[in-house]
Amino acid sequence: MTVYSQHANRGKNQILATYQGPDGVVSKTVTSLGDSRLTVPIVDALNRISAFATVPVSVHDCREQRVDYYPRKHLAALTDATARADLLCGAHSLWYEYVCLRLHQALADLDNALLIVPDTVSRAIRSELELEEAELGAALDDFSGTSSVPDMENARHWEFGHPFVKYDDGMDTLSDETREQLDRCEAGFTTEERENAVAGLRVLVTAHSRCAGTGASLDDPSREIFAEPYDSDGFYMTVQAPEPGDDDGSWEIEIGHWEPDDPDEEYGEHSSATGSTVIGCTLPTAPDAGAVTDLLKSVDEKPLLLAQWAATPVGTALVGTTIEVTKRYDS
Repeated sequence: MTVYSQHANRGKNQILATYQGPDGVVSKTVTSLGDSRLTVPIVDALNRISAFATVPVSVHDCREQRVDYYPRKHLAALTDATARADLLCGAHSLWYEYVCLRLHQALADLDNALLIVPDTVSRAIRSELELEEAELGAALDDFSGTSSVPDMENARHWEFGHPFVKYDDGMDTLSDETREQLDRCEAGFTTEERENAVAGLRVLVTAHSRCAGTGASLDDPSREIFAEPYDSDGFYMTVQAPEPGDDDGSWEIEIGHWEPDDPDEEYGEHSSATGSTVIGCTLPTAPDAGAVTDLLKSVDEKPLLLAQWAATPVGTALVGTTIEVTKRYDS
């Protein structure tokens, strides 16, 4: 329920916490650093942590045609490092577990950013997180009627449905559209199907986060990563998690190619094109995030690998990997 920013003042870069107080918007200095290059990653991580912590407890869970609330168990991870493991082992819903994973990543980013700052700065940031968790927890207790101190006025104001946070995390994790998209994806899931879908989501989102700058896209965090590196000569790759209810329930890697819609046009000078799958690779076991990361980085570093892989016969491994082609679509 707090927005963080930096402000240059007398040769220092202040980290400011801005929130809604009883009498309006308030800003206070959390700490300061002499180098803005150290301040930027801290502010970015704090904003993501605040948003990922606050938004799930500020919106309704409207799955299955009923209105409910999301859990608040993720709040413990803000101040208790041992509680972070719980962010990666639940299966409440696709969107909630997606947010928990992103919160885990933001906390790790903050840890890394604090490794190279003075202890006084690190302690100030930890104290800030303790205050954020305590104030939000107290507000939630009051909202749910479980507070032992009724009508207590918090320094930081929280309102259900109107969280005071910075939403832009670069992946639209907290948008209504993303939540509704993931809710539609899991509609009708059994408990086992939801657990499997959450596990797949964690692999895809983690791999994507490790490949920042590669151009890989994650339009559906529960389903697939799409990679079309620059200079790939029109070839692209998708890494797909199993569709719930599939008989085989296998992960798939596909290589496709864009073909100009006008046969008289050459690729690169075309006005429009249609993609078609060239080869498919059904994986015998589910990959971990590291394996998917390595695959994405390989094609980003050597885009023409995709063309080489697309020519691989059935039953042969993609060069440089142990992944075998199980189907060709152009034969």
